[in-house]
Amino acid sequence: MNFASDNTAPASPEILAALSAVNVGGLASYGADPITARVQARLAEIFGRPLVAYPVATGTAANVLALATLVRPFGGVVCHEEAHIATDECGAPEFYTGGAKLVTLPATDGKITPDQIDAVMARAHDHGVHHVMPEAVSITQASEWGTVYSPTEVAAIGAACRRHGLKLHMDGARFANALVSIGCSAADLTWRAGVDVLSFGATKNGALAAEAVVFFDPALADGFERRRKRGGQLWSKMRFLSAQLEAYLAGDLWLHNAAHANRMATRLAAGLAALPKLEIVQPVQANEVFASMPPTLSAALQADGAQFYDWIPVQGTAAPVARLVTAFSTTEAEVEAFLALTRTLSAGRVSSQKDHAV
Repeated sequence: MNFASDNTAPASPEILAALSAVNVGGLASYGADPITARVQARLAEIFGRPLVAYPVATGTAANVLALATLVRPFGGVVCHEEAHIATDECGAPEFYTGGAKLVTLPATDGKITPDQIDAVMARAHDHGVHHVMPEAVSITQASEWGTVYSPTEVAAIGAACRRHGLKLHMDGARFANALVSIGCSAADLTWRAGVDVLSFGATKNGALAAEAVVFFDPALADGFERRRKRGGQLWSKMRFLSAQLEAYLAGDLWLHNAAHANRMATRLAAGLAALPKLEIVQPVQANEVFASMPPTLSAALQADGAQFYDWIPVQGTAAPVARLVTAFSTTEAEVEAFLALTRTLSAGRVSSQKDHAV
């Protein structure tokens, strides 16, 4: 019953097999191998346009190297106040941009709006040289609250960016989960809606350690290769990153994995919503479930072996919130075991297996 994160999931067997297959003989180093070229061609096919894509090993690297390419040291990046770049990357965006400021915005559903961007830019202009002038917006897909930006919402943010001369970056750590949730094309959710650069996630959805930075306008990638090298992300044996991405994209494994994770989240949420002491506090649109529950119930579940995080309460919610994340490897049996345990503990029949044993 591990719902702590999709980061705790194993790697897909197909990806491990691809790594084993490429571990024979020798290939050109530093990304000059044919596998890396095929990955770029496959991504261009998926997104329906010429692009440049650069494999890296972590989501943090993808985000911060992309932003450093878009934003000058005295500029700013507008994002949600709980965006991964703001709360979970240990100052890496500021470090790699050389000091650019993150301008964070509140939103109870995890999604910022064009009106908020307009207000930030108006204030920046009003204060002149004394105020940081943002140069990019970063949105997270799916958001830190498990919600998904629709193509229309992304397009509205893209239009706001164009009004103010900003570049639009998408942190797509769970891009596949968002895409299958909506059912649109990858192009409609990105460059057609105004996204300039995508951090294309794979690690959370079956890869061992692989992401890609995708520039939909190759001209914007000027300098990225040297930034990647300086940032320690230019692997000499790049084929081992690219082999993961090639297997991830082959036969739409990335979409199948994400669809399964989403289904497990929907099933989990439906079971929890049926219990009187629980409330689902965010729409379940991808593979994350946020449920408010009494602290005693949360503690008892974790004492009995369920793994999940206690999260930040949603505004207007009195009870603490539990974050439960499903993955491509989550089974129906795991979901049902968690629901059965929750029903038992919620009914107050036992306190925990540990107490029961004593």
